[in-house]
Amino acid sequence: MRSAVYRFFCLVLLSIFTSILTLACSIVSSPDTTHVQQPVAGCRTVQHVMGSTCIPRNPQRIVMLREEYWIDSLQLGVQAIATVSLPGFPFPKYLQGKVEQLESVGNYSAVSLEKVLQLKPDLILAPSELENIYQELSHIAPTVVLDQSFPFPSWQEKLEELAYVLDKEEAGKQLINNYWQRVEKLKKSLGDRRHELKVSLANTASEYGIWSYGEMNAAGKILKDIGLQRPKSQRGDFYTETLSMETLAALDGDVLFFVSWERGDDQKTLEKLKQNPLWAKLNVVQRDRVHLVGAHWHNSDIFAINAILDDLFKYLVDTP
Repeated sequence: MRSAVYRFFCLVLLSIFTSILTLACSIVSSPDTTHVQQPVAGCRTVQHVMGSTCIPRNPQRIVMLREEYWIDSLQLGVQAIATVSLPGFPFPKYLQGKVEQLESVGNYSAVSLEKVLQLKPDLILAPSELENIYQELSHIAPTVVLDQSFPFPSWQEKLEELAYVLDKEEAGKQLINNYWQRVEKLKKSLGDRRHELKVSLANTASEYGIWSYGEMNAAGKILKDIGLQRPKSQRGDFYTETLSMETLAALDGDVLFFVSWERGDDQKTLEKLKQNPLWAKLNVVQRDRVHLVGAHWHNSDIFAINAILDDLFKYLVDTP
């Protein structure tokens, strides 16, 4: 009994010490933004998740705290000066040669307010996951919080919201219209095959194992827009589902797009998977209809959306 009480007491002390240390670190690392002024003249009021904000009509120094925002903004004709990055992940191949990497102000869960302040932005765009630091960001520059709540908005909805904030709504509509034109062209090229062709989507990562994609993520919605069929296990309103080796058969289909995060460890994980006898038993493997594709199949910026359509044309139309 005493040993149990002693362990409990130690745990309580450890918890208190951890809380104090965390608070101290946050105080030290957070810059003083109290006296930073926001522009008020010649601004335009926009509505967003946290209310309304008056932003510059022609912002020149925009910090976008989500990568897809600055990637999409380029197609809208707007250039950001900084964004966040995902540690441990290489710059995606589908973006190489199309966009230049920006200065990083931290990652999705740990934005450096000090770095943001040093850049002297005139506008900050943040996803709703960062609404807990909205007040601090607002003291640095006018801040707009875009909807990233679960279930996540579609890529079209996110693009429309971004275009609204940047006053580029016509450009946003044109990008979405271009998408639907490409979808119609692909549907015409596939003909009636699209009503029978079962397209499977899967991924593997060294940390998370194997998972399949449902119909709620961007790639799944594209397949649905085209009218392509999915394996039974991948039908329904979900994003991803983890698989075990025993349930690997759920990946089978007429075609399998296997997504790569383009990291060395993930490639090793895939090679190990290929050596498993259960992988070799898949009909799609035996028919050599597995296509290894890049990280764009997991993303939802407009470059990724068009890269996915490129792959569908390449492997379902142009490949015999």
